[in-house]
Amino acid sequence: MKLSVIGCGYLGAVHASAMAELGHEVVGIDVDQAKIEQLAAGRPPFFEPGLPEILTSAGASGRLRFSTDMADVAEATVHFVAVGTPQMRDSHAADMRYVDAAIDALIPFLKEGDLVVGKSTVPVGTAARLAQKLADSGSGATLAWNPEFLREGFAVKDTIEPDRLVYGVADERAASILDEVYATALGTGTPRIVTDYATAELVKVSANAFLATKISFINAMAEIAEVTGADVSQLADAIGHDARIGRRFLNAGVGFGGGCLPKDIRAFTARAEELGRGESVAFLKEVDAINLRRRQRVVDLAVEALGGSVYNKRIAVLGVTFKPDSDDVRDSPALDVAVQLKGLGARVVSTDPQGIENARIRHPQLDYAGTADEALAGADLVVLATEWKQFRELDPVRSATLVAGASVIDGRNVLDAAAWRAAGWTYRGMGRP
Repeated sequence: MKLSVIGCGYLGAVHASAMAELGHEVVGIDVDQAKIEQLAAGRPPFFEPGLPEILTSAGASGRLRFSTDMADVAEATVHFVAVGTPQMRDSHAADMRYVDAAIDALIPFLKEGDLVVGKSTVPVGTAARLAQKLADSGSGATLAWNPEFLREGFAVKDTIEPDRLVYGVADERAASILDEVYATALGTGTPRIVTDYATAELVKVSANAFLATKISFINAMAEIAEVTGADVSQLADAIGHDARIGRRFLNAGVGFGGGCLPKDIRAFTARAEELGRGESVAFLKEVDAINLRRRQRVVDLAVEALGGSVYNKRIAVLGVTFKPDSDDVRDSPALDVAVQLKGLGARVVSTDPQGIENARIRHPQLDYAGTADEALAGADLVVLATEWKQFRELDPVRSATLVAGASVIDGRNVLDAAAWRAAGWTYRGMGRP
């Protein structure tokens, strides 16, 4: 099929590349000339495992190209809208300007029978509004909503082999077109849910709200564990054996971040309040508050570990991205902790396998090291803030020879506490004795 993807950021670039890899002819459109040039040259403008390979493969096949000219979508019959919906500066609501601008720019090039497919995460009610805009345009195009469920670090796999496909459609024709687009995934038995616009919009935000709630729940239990001497990791193991609960996303630590969960639960709350049902999701405000408290808890532990003050102390912060296998530093707990410690007068040295350049753009006041060894050298305290494999597998005996003070705060509860203590380290975990 001939497809277009409007917006070539994280979601759009992956989607365009994956669709071309599956055999479709795809054109990716974005207003950022530099980004388009990078993608056209086979160089993703962000780190995502597996993306360079399919970007290169699809480009070499001739099925994938990129452009800044919206007129290049003219031959496509299915148009995916994958632009960002960031949090507004003056409220928690989602900023819909980019979605509306994408639709407005696309309309003049639409043809009778074309299908516009929304993939952006939007407030419920957006799809119905945009469907009416398409109807009023006289273009003859119709709308579907097809939310994405990508995990950074696994986005390529999640696009090519999704765990479910959700279609928000107004008629069966739209669903049959999407079936053609996703024929490969459907052929392997991927579940397919066909529903209305509102339900499709709510699937994504409610899934993120549930995951955020599960993470904040175990972090709330970590707060209780810290004052009772319990071990939240063992607690999570025990309750995780209950099939109704499950062990995944029950890892206490410094909390969640990134470009999705924090802004999505805030936007969901804002939209519920607009609908007069703010009380229905009021608990999400506490979920957000618990999450932010865990960052402060790491800072408090650092102050305690250094005798009541971090002023002029060298602190190695391992990690700046919000999760491993990504270079995304948006709303990153790791970067937030580093900035807070810097604000208290510490000499913070941060390191990360992929995120340093993005972190440096946002926080040039921090010092950065290219390797963990450089960050550890002469440190009075070590804070593990992102659970990269390189940091999880650090040798505690060797690491002790590099630092000035063998004290570590495990902000992700991924280190072997017994091994680090046996190597002479003072170990502090999150909700662990």
